[in-house]
Amino acid sequence: MSTLHIWLVIVLIGIGTFLIRFSFLGLIGKRPLPGWVLRHLRYTPVAVLPGMVAPLVIWPGATGGQPDLARLAAAIMTLVMGYVTRNVIVSILSGVATLYLCLYVTG
Repeated sequence: MSTLHIWLVIVLIGIGTFLIRFSFLGLIGKRPLPGWVLRHLRYTPVAVLPGMVAPLVIWPGATGGQPDLARLAAAIMTLVMGYVTRNVIVSILSGVATLYLCLYVTG
């Protein structure tokens, strides 16, 4: 690809991203949303975070795409601590600690 094509793709993706966000924030911004929309929007962060993390646990790039025990243990610990404590920060930190501990132990 030429430099022009790369910049054209970057600009078009930027415009598309702006239009998607503007359609929601700019056009609807100050209008009250219906209750059913607000109920569904509450679950957006809960759906996005696992969607970003799951591929890193199941197909980690660090192991060439092969699942490993350290990442699976960290994911399980994060889920358990999230369920037990109902605290996002505690669950994430316990998952990170588990991951580093397992990677240290397994070498």
